Amino acid sequence: MHHEQELHNLDDGDDEIEEGDDGLSHPLKSQKRGRIQTMSSSCGSTDSSPMLRNGETGDWIGTFEGHKGAVWSCCLDTNALRAASGSADFSAKIWDALTGDELHSFAHKHIVRACAFSEDTNFLLTGGVEKVLRVYDMNRPDAAPREVAKTPGSVRAVTWLHSDQTILSSCTDSGGVRLWDVRTGDIVRTLETKSPVTSAEVSQDGRYITTCDGFSVKFWDANHFGLVKSYNMPCTVESASLEPKYGLKFVAGGEDMWIRVFDFHTGEELACNKGHHGPVHCVRFAPSGESYASGSEDGTIRIWQTGPLTNDDVDMTTNGKVKVSAEEVSRKIEGFQISDERKIKEEDLAD
Repeated sequence: MHHEQELHNLDDGDDEIEEGDDGLSHPLKSQKRGRIQTMSSSCGSTDSSPMLRNGETGDWIGTFEGHKGAVWSCCLDTNALRAASGSADFSAKIWDALTGDELHSFAHKHIVRACAFSEDTNFLLTGGVEKVLRVYDMNRPDAAPREVAKTPGSVRAVTWLHSDQTILSSCTDSGGVRLWDVRTGDIVRTLETKSPVTSAEVSQDGRYITTCDGFSVKFWDANHFGLVKSYNMPCTVESASLEPKYGLKFVAGGEDMWIRVFDFHTGEELACNKGHHGPVHCVRFAPSGESYASGSEDGTIRIWQTGPLTNDDVDMTTNGKVKVSAEEVSRKIEGFQISDERKIKEEDLAD
């Protein structure tokens, strides 16, 4: 396998990179778990090869090879020791995130559109065109999965909440987000939306559920399920993510190819980042909140720096309001060409 770029300084010193027969380049030196979690990310691919990348720089670490169809979804477990992927080849696979070895392959009867590890890493949740939610026990991977329930339509998004006691799912062809009790398999609540929900995220502190449907980004109380805030977007939005550290802003992306930053409390647009050349299908903040990533139909993943405000970033006006700017650090998947263009629209909050 060709090494696109060497990986250095994962720990206190350089790590030697070795290419394995499994198709994943991996460091021989052991790494700290917390550091891996904040640095690594996995991304799906229409060429059947999900990749592992450095979450801070976008540098390519390796490629998981084994699927025979487009990869629709992938994720890392809490400790970033295992990865999971769902594919159009009617399978979900579990990978060793350090060596790239395929650990298990779970056969399905149709395309797997979504997958998610439970917070305690003991279970994997899958959903797709079969309209069935399945839970696999990672401690007994050869055992038959538990089928939680049959959904009204093809599953688009899945995630866990309430310390893995509740499952959240949305469908591609019907509105609403459904919350399922893991123990009983019953729907305990439906969060009503007019359009199908394309993205659902539980905030890092467990307080909010962020959803996207049509032109709307909504924030729900994750414990009482009431609608907290709803904002109309300039275009059909595919994905949104709430800043995890303070929850003061969120990012959203969709059909117009731009990544926008908004104030969580007012919905005011703070910045607009341009650079993608196709619709944006996914945006997510890093755990630190100092950067966020966007994935587009143009075949690129871009990392955008937020970072703490400095004197250069804050322009105090006569009435005490600020002008907020954003800085783009952009790398293409192919070749990692760094973009020097800073196509950023700045909004003056004083206007």
